[in-house]
Amino acid sequence: MDHSPADSPPSPPQRRWQPLEGIDCRVVGVLAEKAKTTPDGYPMSLNAIRTGCNQKSNRRPLMELESDEVEESLDRLRSVGAVGLVEGYGRVQKYRHYLYEWLSVDKVELAVMTELLLRGEQTVGELRARAARMEPIADQAALRPVLDSLKSKGLVIDLTPEGRGQVVGHALYTPREMKSLRSRHRGCAATGTPAEQPPSRTVPAAASPEPPADSVGIDRFIQELSDIREQMAQTRRELDELRACQSRTSDELLALKKSLGE
Repeated sequence: MDHSPADSPPSPPQRRWQPLEGIDCRVVGVLAEKAKTTPDGYPMSLNAIRTGCNQKSNRRPLMELESDEVEESLDRLRSVGAVGLVEGYGRVQKYRHYLYEWLSVDKVELAVMTELLLRGEQTVGELRARAARMEPIADQAALRPVLDSLKSKGLVIDLTPEGRGQVVGHALYTPREMKSLRSRHRGCAATGTPAEQPPSRTVPAAASPEPPADSVGIDRFIQELSDIREQMAQTRRELDELRACQSRTSDELLALKKSLGE
């Protein structure tokens, strides 16, 4: 018996995403982050994207990108369909991301991917706390099905076995970077020691001795405290941006009323 197209099982969506260079991950991650946290400033200009890429909070590694580097990255991202140029903003070009379609993700999944793009690999607990600033994620139990969905799409990988302190990462690394990432975490599962992070682009990596086992917990606590302070500082900056935008809008409305003779 013949089957109509409606009777046929739906074919899986074709994968659109592909590996990205580190700078491209940072640029598209900034666009996704700002779209969620400061929507009044989105779409974003080249200068605003550069500022977001180079900010000191919620970024790893730290970068000091020049405008031409960001512009070249935007051109690469546009060529693969991850970013688009938005018309209608006069002489200032504005950019937006297409990650919902490009990655085939929902709002919470995109929040998780955004944090991984901005900070690289991290523990599930760290990822939950950081992604929750963009979309509500009550606890690690609520994050698990989100991670499972992203893993099924090939977007997230386990770098250490499941359990306390498990580390996960995104899968958009280039093959060379992916090999390096897996190598850094290969021996960490057995010892419970976090893998050393890649150095900042602006500060050469300094050789340092492996911390003694009894200092690992203290180092992790200090890092988490530093992350909380970074997030608080970022929240304050975003609130300042919103207040400034509100003030500009009020001034524009007042000027419009005066021009209309009200």
